[in-house]
Amino acid sequence: MIQLDFNKQKGLVPVIVQEYKTGDVLMLAYMNQEAWETTLNTGKATYWSRSRQELWVKGLTSGHIQLVKEIAVDCDNDTVLLKVNQVGGIACHTGKRSCFFQNVKFSGVSEEANQ
Repeated sequence: MIQLDFNKQKGLVPVIVQEYKTGDVLMLAYMNQEAWETTLNTGKATYWSRSRQELWVKGLTSGHIQLVKEIAVDCDNDTVLLKVNQVGGIACHTGKRSCFFQNVKFSGVSEEANQ
């Protein structure tokens, strides 16, 4: 069993959440040890709410739960990737499908910079 390193970031690890079927990034959240264990035991994505300072089962009040299909952990054991079935298609508290809906316009990197 993989042991996550909760010590690096004051008891929390970041969690990147992707839609299982499409690979689209839905959100970034955080887990503490209890949220990690709850997710493993229930199959429902459970996070630590930094603003409310409590466990947060995604979709418990909205109905837009995240059913976990796959879990991967990075090479340092301090970041989690959840692939989920996003029930209802809405992951963001704003009602959007993904929390990443605000595109930033920038000039990009010139081809010369890549050489």
